[in-house]
Amino acid sequence: MPGQILLQANPPADGSLLPDSVLQLGVQLDAKDYLSHDELKAMKMFRRAADYIAAAMIFLNHNVLVERDLNHDDIKSRLLGHWGTCPGLVMVYAHLNRLIRNNAGLDALYVVGPGHGAPAILSSLWLEDSLSAFYPHMTRDRKGLEKLIASFSVPGGFPSHIGAGSAGAIHEGGELGYALSVSFGAVMDNPNLVVACVIGDGEAETGPTATAWHGFKYIDPAESGAVLPIVHVNGFKISERTIYGTMDDKEIIALFTGYGYQVRIIEDVDNIDHNLAASFDWALAEIKKIQSAARSGNPIGLGGPKSFHGEFIEGSFHSHQVPLPGAKTSAEELTALQEWLKSYRPEELFTSDGVPVPEILSIIPEAAEQRLGQKKESFRAYTPLTVPEWQGFCAEKDSQESCMKAVGRLLKAVVKENPQTFRIFSPDELVSNKLDAVLDESCRNFQWDSESRAKGGRVVEILSEHTCQGMLQGYTLTGRTGLFPSYEAFLGIVQTMMVQYSKFTKMAAEIPWRQPCGSLNYLETSTWARQEHNGFSHQNPAFIGAVLNLKPATARVYLPPDANCFLSTMAHCLRAKNYVNLMVGSKQPTPVWLSPEDADKHCIAGASVWKFASVDDGVDPDVVLVGIGVEVTFEVIAAAALLRKHVPELRVRVCNVTDLMVLGANGSHPHALSDEAFDSLFTPDKPIHFNYHGYPIELKGLLFGRPKLDRVSIEGYREEGTTTSPFDMMLCNHTSRFDVAAAAIRGGALSNPKVAVSAHEHESFMKHLAVKEREYIYANGKDHDDTFNTPTF
Repeated sequence: MPGQILLQANPPADGSLLPDSVLQLGVQLDAKDYLSHDELKAMKMFRRAADYIAAAMIFLNHNVLVERDLNHDDIKSRLLGHWGTCPGLVMVYAHLNRLIRNNAGLDALYVVGPGHGAPAILSSLWLEDSLSAFYPHMTRDRKGLEKLIASFSVPGGFPSHIGAGSAGAIHEGGELGYALSVSFGAVMDNPNLVVACVIGDGEAETGPTATAWHGFKYIDPAESGAVLPIVHVNGFKISERTIYGTMDDKEIIALFTGYGYQVRIIEDVDNIDHNLAASFDWALAEIKKIQSAARSGNPIGLGGPKSFHGEFIEGSFHSHQVPLPGAKTSAEELTALQEWLKSYRPEELFTSDGVPVPEILSIIPEAAEQRLGQKKESFRAYTPLTVPEWQGFCAEKDSQESCMKAVGRLLKAVVKENPQTFRIFSPDELVSNKLDAVLDESCRNFQWDSESRAKGGRVVEILSEHTCQGMLQGYTLTGRTGLFPSYEAFLGIVQTMMVQYSKFTKMAAEIPWRQPCGSLNYLETSTWARQEHNGFSHQNPAFIGAVLNLKPATARVYLPPDANCFLSTMAHCLRAKNYVNLMVGSKQPTPVWLSPEDADKHCIAGASVWKFASVDDGVDPDVVLVGIGVEVTFEVIAAAALLRKHVPELRVRVCNVTDLMVLGANGSHPHALSDEAFDSLFTPDKPIHFNYHGYPIELKGLLFGRPKLDRVSIEGYREEGTTTSPFDMMLCNHTSRFDVAAAAIRGGALSNPKVAVSAHEHESFMKHLAVKEREYIYANGKDHDDTFNTPTF
């Protein structure tokens, strides 16, 4: 039978498995008469009112209280929304209200996994008068009710899924699978917060949710709040049974007991309010008991038409979306809709002015700031980070330094300065990515590991990119700042999650009552250019393109060329708000090209001429060579040195781009160079060769709209690679110094006769050097020892 499964994490102090006696908690509850008569009446009336409004939102344009017979003009032209999940979501909302009222000072948020259940949430927000706090025209009276119902799922109105426009929401309800990990992220460093998270049984089938059940193992009850997961077992998805809907109680109990939860199954429709109230009280008491022990130093069937046209609706997949889709045109379905809506007896729920009756209001928290739709954690909680001056962590110019080692030193200081507002979410790659300096200041946070339990660890490592992403989102949207470092090739796993998040923040930025939040910060390292030892599977820079596709107001992509530039970029990103920041760099030691002062200027500009590698400081060039990315920039510098030696008559200007967005067409991005600035940097008419870390097509799309693009050539990652040597990776993808030098010769020959007369000879020589280099690599299994020595001029 469809119902709710309420779970309470109960990690044992010694990290052992839960005892067999926990299974006794999995039986169906018998909590008759748990609620008083008045409480039960108020609870049922709230539910009835919210369910009625939710159903009316899906169907009605007018006649919102059905005070006359419905006609087809009362029905919306387009029927949207998922009815099947609404009664369950309303039920949880009602019981959370009761819990908040009965526990003074309880801070709670409600995260809804079944995203298209927006009617349930919006109707409850209207009943508690939270909508009018943000939308003054949505008053809690007839006029406001009419506006709410008429504005659902119509142009300019509320969408059918939860989003940034929904008061109290911190989760975009489009793509399924992330509600639980978002909830765990939200409670981190929020010790007084309880997040009730409803996971639909369809969502529970996703891989991200399957791993997220382990999230409580990273929650230290001494420093963080708690998540109360609720599995809403409808039994059906769009047109098929769910896995959870086919499992019996024993199987479900065994599954979640294995995860480490205490289970309560609530499915007795006749006593469902008594059972749910008892379960919520029990769960909160268990949460308080665990938190109190940890902090003291001692750790330890629900509405809608039954059937129609000879097919069952309630209890089948037909109730999942719009149960009566033909109500706009069919007299028979219109009559059925009227009978359904009238069955809620709206005249008993609302006064003639459309105001909810006192019994309904009696279960709503009295203090507005305690209501689920008005918790500051969901829309006004940003705490800026204290970011130390990055210059104090810089490397000396002309030395060799790993960008990640330098960044690790900065992050260690950030952790020290922000012990409750900064976390790193890493898929088990922190040490591999050379960021382990952080661990000198903070341990990892894994509550089932005695070495790291209850030590305030700022690093969450779990080999699930989805869970890292979800936790990062929840942590960020509730006011803190996080960082997600990853191997470059595997960030694509969370691409759609990142896109969903950006949709939420894009809408949030357009809503005046939502305060800005910290940026979502990705640190992409172990890149294809130095993944030759792991092979082709680890070579993929495609996440850059995913960020480029976001709205320009949100997207930021940085490819700092050395350790000092990376420190400047990281400090900026940690302070920035409302962006999706992607930083791409290398963990291997590479030359430090710029002093701290020059790095600061370069990063502020986003791109500049590197005079030290250019002929005559870059004045009057025949060709412009541009490096974008650590390793490919090294090859540009090496090519410039090679050309200085073998083709001294060629006048080369070398540029570096650290902020990728400056290349966009004039006006296409807030950072885009004006056409005049673009020409000043890259000349108005000379050939330009880009040596780019990502896929060339990305750069082509970014440059589209700039004048005279026929002079541009681009090389980048060509989807060529294997287990080979670092320099062979450059050769495979035509980004080596020899390829760059050959491109420079071809370009310079167009305007410099001294170059043109020997161009074929010089280009052939460069190709010959490339062939000889590859022969050496394949014969010796490695690059020449001096391949990556810093070039001299």
